[in-house]
Amino acid sequence: MIRCIIVEDEPKSRDTLRGLLSRFCTDVMICAEAPGVVSGVEAIKQHKPDLVFLDIEMPDGSGFKLLERLHPVDFDVVFTTAFEQFAIKAIRFAALDYLLKPISPDELVAAVEKVKQSKEKRTNQKNIEVLISNLKPSLTEPKKIVLSTLEKIHVVEVDDIIRCESDNYYTHFYFVNGGHLLISKTLKEVEGLLEGHNFIRPHKSHLVNIRLIRNFSRDEGGFITLNDNTKVPVSRRKREKIIEIINNI
Repeated sequence: MIRCIIVEDEPKSRDTLRGLLSRFCTDVMICAEAPGVVSGVEAIKQHKPDLVFLDIEMPDGSGFKLLERLHPVDFDVVFTTAFEQFAIKAIRFAALDYLLKPISPDELVAAVEKVKQSKEKRTNQKNIEVLISNLKPSLTEPKKIVLSTLEKIHVVEVDDIIRCESDNYYTHFYFVNGGHLLISKTLKEVEGLLEGHNFIRPHKSHLVNIRLIRNFSRDEGGFITLNDNTKVPVSRRKREKIIEIINNI
């Protein structure tokens, strides 16, 4: 049995989630509900749940503030939100789970199933720290991303990713220090995750860090040379865009 707490300021949303859990997740027991950050912190400290369904925006603060107050976090978290695209991006960077309102029964069941199948708490303190760090406004602090392999959870700086390469349903990450990770995500998923962080896909199998492009050659059909001397092919339809980017670097 999974013991959970719902932290949500809207009564209708709490009612809906409670009903969905009762109908579709019978092995989840709701041990408390809270309408805000302060009451949520108190409920979590009192009941010590396995899982918290956490709203992002509440009248007395954000769900992220709640997590900061409960450092270190020793329970799983599934965020619930109706919008907040910026926040969702941060959640995905930290490899945490979220549900969009109105909550789909199938997505709720899938989120609960992930919690049940994990041998350890999925919500690692490192993930929470990455989330909080990335949400803080800073001009100098580099953004970080959580990448999970079969063996470990890795926290890396986005600027240290030099390129990504597709391998069917997996993606190879290559770093400026020569390191390499194989992640269970498609390149399309990775492209969406890194959107807005100066990456471009010059070829269907490659995603590169724009900051680390050294030059573009028209030889051999066209290719990019990166700072580590790796050559990445450029498709015909991306050539003009690549040339424009290089001219503006």
